Amino acid sequence: MADLNTYYSPDDEPNTGFDPLPNGKYLCVITNSEMKPTRNGAGEYLELELEVIEGPYKSRKVWDRLTLKHTNEMTVKIARGTFRQIRDATGVANPSNSIELHNLPIVVAVGLKKRTDTGELTNVVKGYERSGGAGVPAVTAPSPSSNGSVAPWKR
Repeated sequence: MADLNTYYSPDDEPNTGFDPLPNGKYLCVITNSEMKPTRNGAGEYLELELEVIEGPYKSRKVWDRLTLKHTNEMTVKIARGTFRQIRDATGVANPSNSIELHNLPIVVAVGLKKRTDTGELTNVVKGYERSGGAGVPAVTAPSPSSNGSVAPWKR
C-alpha cells in the first residue's frame, strides 16, 4: 500500500497523448546522448534526445540515431555527414565526448514518416543548422490547434 496524497492534485488535467511534431524547424538543445549497439550487433549508434526550447511545442522531444560504426560503409558515411551538421550547428568542431554537444541551441529540421511496424506517423530528424541565438523564430511549422478541431497537419 502507498500513501498518494502528496503526489497529485484533484485538478490535474489528464494526459491526452502526443501527436508527432509537424514538419518544420525547431530551436532545440541536445539533452541526452548515448552510444548503443545496433540490434544486429554489427555496429554502434549515437542516440540523441533533443528538446524543443521555445515556441508552441516547447518541452517536446524528438530523437535521432547516428550509426557511426557499422559494416555498411554508406550507413557510416551518412551518419558522419549528419554528425558534421551537428558539430557545425553547435560550434563544437572536435568533441571528445557527446556531452560537449548538450544544451547548445541548434535549429533542427523535423519531418514525418510512417512507421513500418504500425503505420503510424512518427518524427524523423532531417537536418541541423546553426541557431542565431535565443529568441530566433525557429519554428516554421503550423501552431497546434487550440479550438479542439483537427490540427492542420492531420488533415
